[in-house]
Amino acid sequence: MADAVDDDQASYELSDDDVRVLLDLARVAAHDSGDRTNAPLACFLVGLALGRNPDLVLAEFANAAASPGIESE
Repeated sequence: MADAVDDDQASYELSDDDVRVLLDLARVAAHDSGDRTNAPLACFLVGLALGRNPDLVLAEFANAAASPGIESE
């Protein structure tokens, strides 16, 4: 993947904790929403947000993304 965008391979490596966090997010997105196609979309959006905000922590942001939001009336 890094080669496709002429980037450093090390910046694309995931730790075991990162893998667990992303798979947990995907599980919640797929099962709690009732639509399995939400899993890759949720993970993509978390990655996009982290790319734009490198000061964010993956686990904290993914946990917030997986938490139920406030529904509008």
